[in-house]
Amino acid sequence: MSTVHVGLVQMTCTASKEENLRKAIEKTREAAAKGAQIVCLQELFTSLYFCDEENYDNFSLAETIPGPSTDSLGALAKELGVVIIASLFEKRAQGLYHNTTAVLDADGAYLGKYRKMHIPDDPAYYEKFYFTPGDLGYKIFKTKFATLGVLICWDQWYPEAARITALMGAEILFYPTAIGWATSQDEATNTEQYNAWQTIQRSHSVANGVHVVSVNRVGFEQNGAMKFWGGSFVSNPFGSILYQGSHDQEEVHVQALDLKKTDEYRTHWPFLRDRRIDSYLPITQRFIDED
Repeated sequence: MSTVHVGLVQMTCTASKEENLRKAIEKTREAAAKGAQIVCLQELFTSLYFCDEENYDNFSLAETIPGPSTDSLGALAKELGVVIIASLFEKRAQGLYHNTTAVLDADGAYLGKYRKMHIPDDPAYYEKFYFTPGDLGYKIFKTKFATLGVLICWDQWYPEAARITALMGAEILFYPTAIGWATSQDEATNTEQYNAWQTIQRSHSVANGVHVVSVNRVGFEQNGAMKFWGGSFVSNPFGSILYQGSHDQEEVHVQALDLKKTDEYRTHWPFLRDRRIDSYLPITQRFIDED
């Protein structure tokens, strides 16, 4: 299928898992009504972004995958005939948790999951307290409409993750995300941070010749201390912006992607052809020094 219609759901969240899931289902229906064939939800969409603190009570938010949310979304995917990309807090076993994205195909089938590989530990993003790094490696999912690569938030800053996923055959890279501004920051810092966030992901489009779809949450959380900046976007295989969401509104957008563009750009800008894979072994070192 050459042209695929992708839906992005950018939304606010509350402390109620049931309310957030219900809203995500409503907005997935809205995206499908607009023609979406693949719908991507934001990172950890069933809850507030709870990693702003280290609180053992938050582990109660986790669920098995497959589990209740994937059951509900699988039924929805089958009903609507759409692929759903769903980022969830996974309880793998007692005391073992992951930041995980599940993929449901258009017939409702559970295709599998990707566990976030890169786990941050920064002020207001204390994810290492909650999440064990992913151990499934990088993944692609062969859905009814396209072969998808899924990475999660902090993964987006690492070119290696995008490259490997693209080399595995991903036609589109999806990044469910939860990132925002401290409301104490000045506007210049906010602009610089957003631009860096978007630029690194657009560079993945250019380097790999694939569309990138990044879906971020929006709204104030953490008692008003954090404004999740939304700004969800789609870039084409040469990094041009096809769509960019607002920084302060919920949005459901459907974007048509011409997958033939990958071959066009890779042919005219043959970065994959000219890779010197024989010279890249040093990349596996933490730092290239004498020790």
